[in-house]
Amino acid sequence: MSTASAAGLGDFIDASPSPFHVCATVAAALDAAGYERLSETDRWTDSIGRHYVMRGGSIIAWNADAVGATLMRRAPRFRIIGGHTDSPNLRVKQHPDRTSAGLATVALEPYGGAWLNSWLDRDLGLSGRLAYEDSDGAVALRLVTIDEPILRVPQLAIHLSEDRKGVSLDPQRHVDAVRSVGEAQSLLAFVAERADVDADAVLGWELMTHDVTPSRIIGAEQDLLSAPRLDNQGTCYAGLRALLDAEPSADAISMLVLFDHEEVGSGSERGASSDFLVTVCERIVAATGGDRDDFFRAMAASICVSGDMAHATHPNYPDRHEPSHRIAVNGGPVLKVNQNLRYASDAVGEAEFALACRDAEVPLQRYIHRADLPCGSTIGPLTATRTGLLTVDVGAPQLAMHSARELMGTADVAMYSAALAAFLRR
Repeated sequence: MSTASAAGLGDFIDASPSPFHVCATVAAALDAAGYERLSETDRWTDSIGRHYVMRGGSIIAWNADAVGATLMRRAPRFRIIGGHTDSPNLRVKQHPDRTSAGLATVALEPYGGAWLNSWLDRDLGLSGRLAYEDSDGAVALRLVTIDEPILRVPQLAIHLSEDRKGVSLDPQRHVDAVRSVGEAQSLLAFVAERADVDADAVLGWELMTHDVTPSRIIGAEQDLLSAPRLDNQGTCYAGLRALLDAEPSADAISMLVLFDHEEVGSGSERGASSDFLVTVCERIVAATGGDRDDFFRAMAASICVSGDMAHATHPNYPDRHEPSHRIAVNGGPVLKVNQNLRYASDAVGEAEFALACRDAEVPLQRYIHRADLPCGSTIGPLTATRTGLLTVDVGAPQLAMHSARELMGTADVAMYSAALAAFLRR
């Protein structure tokens, strides 16, 4: 039985306004479950048991509790749940302080495919991390969470638009946020003060806005979850609960890998195009006496479920969806297929996930994108290309993807996590 719930997902999201906070939230749950954190700079002498490692806004956790050293040397399989920690938003520029029309504003830049109009007229906080020089002269990191309405990007009044049909938003000119009337303390000094860091010691930052309105279960029947960042914290939470719920296998290592930077192409040291997953898997094999050939054998026998949220059929725009592939809210997990490999699913991967859904006793929905519309992508094709892993793309249905506020069914949370847990147990 899955321990995942819509309320649990809401709490997870509210605690995780940035990719760095996602990793911290996941790590806290892993710590409570007896997982040991490893450092990439340390020698790994034993990878049997439960461990995790973080690289910036990415995290990899694995459970090898039931796998013995002998089997490890015979190249055990990895069964991997993949996802991403980042979501489209507005991020702080390097010189953020501006003044316009007598108002102090903050210069912001869209990150990923943010649906810009959804960020207007919302109460926004700030989160992320600061890099600063500590008392020993070394670079230290500090998480930042300002979960208060300190910023707002105001919409242009309808009376000032040319045709009263709105304006086309220019990401350079139209998404700066109002902070206060008149002069204001520098934004970085304000953030450093909140983070209890000397402003003069701050050397770098990754700061982003977030909607401070808490996640809520809504609807006349209380069967919908309204929340920011469902894409893709829905998978981060469901995958975490699946890893913790699934009984460890005697012949496979269960793994959860959550990458940063998917929304901007994954091309970073911690994205899906990096060596993060490959090196962790190889070091797990090597730590128990396996050699490089054992590592290659292990990868050839392994499989990855690439989890990302899926498009539910929109009730107001049903014509924007493939007519014979309707996806229902609260209709169960979604298998995603694209003939042009925007998703990595093939027949073998499709069968594996179909069996997992059958084992979990949850319905399976199958999604394809309209052939005349550009299809988004996931970490799936990148992971498959980088590692050679058999990979299948799946998700949970949602509406308003890439909006500042998204919507999904409450029942889908537990069904999605249950299917992922069944995949790990197979």
